Amino acid sequence: MGTTQLEAVQEPKYWHLKSVLSDALDSEFAVGEILPNERDLAARFGVARATLRQALDQLELEGRLQRRRGVGTTVAPPRIGVPVGSGSHAWPDEQELWEPVGVTREAAPASIARMLGTDRSAHVHTVRRVRARHGQTVAAQLMYVPAASVPGLGDAPAAPEAVLAELGRLDLAGQDRTVELGSARAEDARELDRLPGAPVLVVTTRYTVEDRTVAVSVDTYRADTCRLTFSDDGSVIAS
Repeated sequence: MGTTQLEAVQEPKYWHLKSVLSDALDSEFAVGEILPNERDLAARFGVARATLRQALDQLELEGRLQRRRGVGTTVAPPRIGVPVGSGSHAWPDEQELWEPVGVTREAAPASIARMLGTDRSAHVHTVRRVRARHGQTVAAQLMYVPAASVPGLGDAPAAPEAVLAELGRLDLAGQDRTVELGSARAEDARELDRLPGAPVLVVTTRYTVEDRTVAVSVDTYRADTCRLTFSDDGSVIAS
């Protein structure tokens, strides 16, 4: 079989430089250490500054570097390991992990309304929470709960804790999760201190009671600080 078109494509110069720089980060620099300026780095590795910037951009995207205004480019700490789920049959009420931000009553996005089996114009309780590790926000959560799932709340505005507590009264039958790579929306980007469109890991969980969906959560994790793995029981872990 002949050489395919993809096999004939050479590795971009910046991509090779990224690998060289990554090795240097592991062997020559400590976490938090400031890298030399671009001119000195480009001279050291014998590349154009444009090529160097592409390599640095990729390393920042992968969470190896952090760029801070007024400080420079520093070596990033290892990715944070935090469990996303505590088991296959648990409500999302781990208050020590998630900090409530607020709750609104509004129409859910069309994709969520389909999962909930609700009318597109129907208002649902939308609970917003964030998750932090070592003082850094690493995830933002939107929990969509139809009024029918928490009838005890009535139509009055409710606190996030009240919505989750009322939801927890139901006999949870099961849950299923999907994980995908996405781009940070403007609101999530503000919470996560990232630019809109930055890569994120999106974990969507559907909670069921008696074969009906009673809530859906969408957890958005910073892709540069978290990586997701699966435990033996099927729960997702970020590490």
